[in-house]
Amino acid sequence: MDDQGLSIREVAEQTGVSLHTLRYYERIGLLDPIERTTSGHRRFQSHDIRRIEFLKRLRATGMPISKMQHYVELFRMGDRTAVERREMLVQHRQAVLSQIDALGETLQMLETKIDNYDRQLATMEEEA
Repeated sequence: MDDQGLSIREVAEQTGVSLHTLRYYERIGLLDPIERTTSGHRRFQSHDIRRIEFLKRLRATGMPISKMQHYVELFRMGDRTAVERREMLVQHRQAVLSQIDALGETLQMLETKIDNYDRQLATMEEEA
């Protein structure tokens, strides 16, 4: 990234987060106000990209936007909120682990069904 930062389009391409979502995240305070050129175009810096990547992962794991906003508010308050932020992430980690367990169970069920179909199709081929 050059000293001038990245345009919103470049950030969208780099992060996989849509232009609409980037603007929305800035509007609702998940992102700090993005620097602007004299012509008013957004210029994202490396710290903005790191925040976007973190937020993207939180959303991908199902964290509600309201909780993400709370986390960002705490982050802005500085080190005195480190314990609370850590606890939020510990709780979210547990939710993610539960999701992983549930997905593992679902994957096992799918594997069993596929194996059943493979056996059924093999039997049908033998009979033909």
